[in-house]
Amino acid sequence: MIPATFEYVRAHSVKEALSLLQQHGGRAKLLAGGHSLLPLMKLRLSQPEMLIDLGPVQELRGIREEDGAVVIGAMTTHDEVATSPLVRERVPLLAECASQIGDVQVRNRGTLGGSLAHADPAADYPAAVLALDAQMECEGPGGLRAVPASQWFVDMLTTALGPDEILCRVRIPAQAKGQGWSYTKLPHPASGYSLLGVACLLSVEGGTVREARVAITGAGPKAVRLVKVEQALVGKPANEASFAEAAKLASDGLEATDDLYASAEYKRHLAVVYTKRGLLRALERASG
Repeated sequence: MIPATFEYVRAHSVKEALSLLQQHGGRAKLLAGGHSLLPLMKLRLSQPEMLIDLGPVQELRGIREEDGAVVIGAMTTHDEVATSPLVRERVPLLAECASQIGDVQVRNRGTLGGSLAHADPAADYPAAVLALDAQMECEGPGGLRAVPASQWFVDMLTTALGPDEILCRVRIPAQAKGQGWSYTKLPHPASGYSLLGVACLLSVEGGTVREARVAITGAGPKAVRLVKVEQALVGKPANEASFAEAAKLASDGLEATDDLYASAEYKRHLAVVYTKRGLLRALERASG
């Protein structure tokens, strides 16, 4: 449980961190909260020659509203996301998601950007950012670029972030007025990671579902939108019977994987149960 020898440096700006990445190529790793990287280093599954600590980079912190969206710096902690008055008012789905991550220690150290860049298949944020149509804003040698959440998650522990890029901030469109939301999960009893988590957004008008976005995490190698569920909901009555029928499609074509705690078959069952549960909770919060 002792990592291989490495060099440690604290970056004080995105520009400095990018320069260090370029100098050391694939031999350097960025350090955010460290909850995923440091255990891998202790097991010697990751052996970077240099750790570039992003902790002092103030431009990667903070939460603000801009052009109808909430913009959150990548080094903002889970607790800051969960307790921010702006996030709770404008994108309450993300605040609810952040409040369920790990435990108090994890929420006060782990970061939004670190989680999204690592893309653990059992992480909570991926489902939320997919349902919210968020954009990840990255900076690299070629300048700034924005990657929609729909294109961010490539495979297990793999994202669209380039090896010479830094995830700087996440831009999330504010939820529509009257839109219902929920993030429901079955947590692993030891780690708090999601055995399965479902994020839901519902727009209801006159008792009918006008728009639905549903995303799932924890079941397979990456988080995905449940498109068949969404399509089955739109235009249908916003009630338990309709939700139960739509939720049955949550396991249809779902790429579920076995792990030490839950089988793929059990996860597909959970997908149906938690999709219905999440939709009903979102409906309780929807108006119209």
